[in-house]
Amino acid sequence: MIFYPLHTDIKPPGQFNNPFYYEPHPLCVMAAEDLQRRIAEKAEWRDEISLGKMFGVLVVKDEAGETGYLAAYSGQIGGRSDWDGFVPAVFDYLQPDGYFKTHEQEISDINAKVTELETSAEREKAIRELDDAKKEAENAIEDYRLHMAEAKKRRDELRGETSDEKQGESDETGNSDKNPCGADRKDVEAALIRESQFMKAELRRIKKRYAATVSEKEDALKVLDEDIAKLKAERKQKSDALQNWLFRHFDMLNARGERRNLISIFADTVQRVPPAGAGECCAPKLLQYAYLHNMRPLCMAEFWWGESPKAEIRHHLHYYPACQGKCKPILAHTLQGLDVEPNPLDAEDEKTLDIIYEDEYLAVVCKPAGMLSVPGKSQRQSVYSIMCERCPDADGPMIVHRLDMATSGLIIVAKTKRVHQLLQAQFKNHEIHKRYVALLSSPCGKVGERGTISLPLRADIMDRPRQMVDYEHGKAAITEYEILEIKDGKTLIALYPKTGRTHQLRVHCAHEDGLGTPIVGDELYGKKADRLYLHAEEIEFVHPITGRKWHLNTHTNEVKLCENEKDI
Repeated sequence: MIFYPLHTDIKPPGQFNNPFYYEPHPLCVMAAEDLQRRIAEKAEWRDEISLGKMFGVLVVKDEAGETGYLAAYSGQIGGRSDWDGFVPAVFDYLQPDGYFKTHEQEISDINAKVTELETSAEREKAIRELDDAKKEAENAIEDYRLHMAEAKKRRDELRGETSDEKQGESDETGNSDKNPCGADRKDVEAALIRESQFMKAELRRIKKRYAATVSEKEDALKVLDEDIAKLKAERKQKSDALQNWLFRHFDMLNARGERRNLISIFADTVQRVPPAGAGECCAPKLLQYAYLHNMRPLCMAEFWWGESPKAEIRHHLHYYPACQGKCKPILAHTLQGLDVEPNPLDAEDEKTLDIIYEDEYLAVVCKPAGMLSVPGKSQRQSVYSIMCERCPDADGPMIVHRLDMATSGLIIVAKTKRVHQLLQAQFKNHEIHKRYVALLSSPCGKVGERGTISLPLRADIMDRPRQMVDYEHGKAAITEYEILEIKDGKTLIALYPKTGRTHQLRVHCAHEDGLGTPIVGDELYGKKADRLYLHAEEIEFVHPITGRKWHLNTHTNEVKLCENEKDI
């Protein structure tokens, strides 16, 4: 069975939920809980999905007007996209003797041949002989240079001795030019010059001789590597052609009955080319099946099942929006013809920006949660737009640093380009100190406990603005913390960022290698609440014009000039 009836009096929503920002409708919750029960009963899946998998439900009305749901999983489970009870892939390219698997095997055969050639005894010998020739050349040249240096030292000593003799003879005769020994000294100098010239020429000959040997070894290796390069070029051509063939067969429907393949859909995006796995997430699969079987989509939700991946932050049974990189371009097409709720993150939102301190050079403002630091694609107001209206004569970029839209707290705003540059230099040199306070969703550690979190971060390029922990390619991110209070099952904590990576504090709190406890209201790395409970409470900086150090605190409403280090 693929269509699961929902026997309930719950009314469907008036609009289809926005898949990129939603609270699961009660019908979706009911469907998801039923699916989760079915998954738990699938003993054969336990090993296959132990590392976690995204599942989705789509509540629909079928042709008979009955309400039910469809289920899907992202990608494959155990290398299969055809498990019973789930909608099939938009395009099933995994048939053992099909076009894709046949040509994929050809690429695998080329991979094996490349590996065989790269690790062959003949190539390893060629590499070893080339390395030996280079080392022998380096050693021989260096030895001869040492020999030349010793010879030069002897020549210099000999020149010094003959010079002393010449001076002594001049003192005795009063006329060194006529001394019969002068001819001998000239002969000695000429011999020394000839020796120097010979040794320089010999060094050039040694270099040339060894260069020829090294070149011969390089040519021998090049012949072998040319075969590898040809295979890699053939592999790339076949791989590109196969991917192109695959993406053209993902023929995506929308509610109007219009079709576009992935090549066409992604041609309009910045990336231009579909990423690997495009079209295989839950949302495209579910909508495609519904359209093909004349079902009317009502609402949708996706949840994570199982352990969180090491790099990402996913929580068992938590609901998540559709991904940005793979799904957003596809859903922009497949949702056409449906009445879809607008994304509230794109809506205009008027908020008050408090000015904590201001002079002719800069201002410190307190940004409320939900306000952008700088303008985005939406019509939402930002700190930048408000300050531009307040300071129309400002000639600089103004925004020195940023806070996430969901984070509240202190931001420094520059009114001149020079002040902006000087403040940015302070940030770069870690001379500006900030203190955040956050409320964590569960008890964590002990009151008074201090520590440091160091988890390198990088953007999840397929689901921005999400960040991932990446020990190989991530940028260093360091946070110091102090546990302030544990009460009512939650933890109040102070956070001191030593670097300024995107979502650094949010990931460092939520990730299992950090504090392992999301911030309350963190809908990206935890669960949604009325707001994200993260606030930039304090900031200390040196005024770039006066040179005086300032300390500002929104909790105590302090705006204090630090006279000396003991006041900081």
